[in-house]
Amino acid sequence: MLMDDLKRLLRVPVKPDWEALCANLRREGTPRRVHFMELYEDAEIKREVIRRFGLAADVNPDDPHAALRREIAVQRLLGYDAVVCAVQWPGFPRSQHDAPDTAGDTAARSQSRGTRKWTDEHRGPIGTWEEFERYPWPRADQIRTDDLEWLARELPEDMCIYSGCHSVFENVTWLMGYETFCLSLYDQPDLVRAMFERVGSCLYEVCQVLVQLPRVDLLFGGDDMGFNLQTMAPPQVLVEQSLPWHKKMAALAHERGRLYLLHSCGNLRAIMPALIEDVQIDARHSFEDAIEPVTEAKRAWGDRIALIGGVDMDLFCRGTQAQIRQRVRQILDVCLPGGGYCLGAGNTVANYVPLENYLTMLDEGRRYAA
Repeated sequence: MLMDDLKRLLRVPVKPDWEALCANLRREGTPRRVHFMELYEDAEIKREVIRRFGLAADVNPDDPHAALRREIAVQRLLGYDAVVCAVQWPGFPRSQHDAPDTAGDTAARSQSRGTRKWTDEHRGPIGTWEEFERYPWPRADQIRTDDLEWLARELPEDMCIYSGCHSVFENVTWLMGYETFCLSLYDQPDLVRAMFERVGSCLYEVCQVLVQLPRVDLLFGGDDMGFNLQTMAPPQVLVEQSLPWHKKMAALAHERGRLYLLHSCGNLRAIMPALIEDVQIDARHSFEDAIEPVTEAKRAWGDRIALIGGVDMDLFCRGTQAQIRQRVRQILDVCLPGGGYCLGAGNTVANYVPLENYLTMLDEGRRYAA
């Protein structure tokens, strides 16, 4: 696509309005325009937006906050009401393998990162009590908020910040290895319980920091707990050992006037009642047409929670622009009335998504409101 054609995709203006975004997520009525939201966009996508739209040319590369200034410029151009930013901390180091990044097969080769990291599903760094005790668990005093504090001062007043405190179940399985985790549910249930307790308490400490920061109005918890057929662990395990930590974080967010959003991939039908009634999430993100199209989720859950995303990743990558426009209109026709819906990708805007297809989704959302 030629540069002029690319720029024409975003010709309908959008002015950020974080208060309207939050009202929409609280389901306070049909919004005046379509609001967009993503868990995040890959760095390669944002780099292409900067390059092809000539953004942030006046940003001094020696500025220690240059990356954040560029982030603000990208999100405003694309039409988002909020900027994502995380705490700086050690997190949970784990075993990973390198594999070639095939992003160039579906998107421009300039969007490939060369290699991708994959977590070892068989065995992670913790499989015994000795390894549990030896592991370098992150401490609360290691949490830094420099970037979040800078954004709180410099972010335009019509935008807010959303930040993550994730993932409980995922980090347990990453640290143990999914295969080791499954065996340990029966062979070492006490170790599994200790893993959930330690990981959950570390993430809760992050949440305690986030709710004290100004302009962090949305907490985006994350935890991929399912695959296409069912949850990745018995539902009772998730309800008893993972969801209580999300409940604590959601309660803390609500006490401080924040919203608690949950990103979780896969088939969660078995635990959706618990997520809504017990955890009390305000919104769920991540939908795949082969599991539960977002339009079906709207009919099933839309009177109790907001929904985010839902433009299927396969369509995003392999569909035509006409197909993407048609699907966006179908989704908005069902999901927008009454509020409680933000348009976005079924998962994340990954580097293998053709930039033109991504911008087409945003453009159709702008046109829908025009």
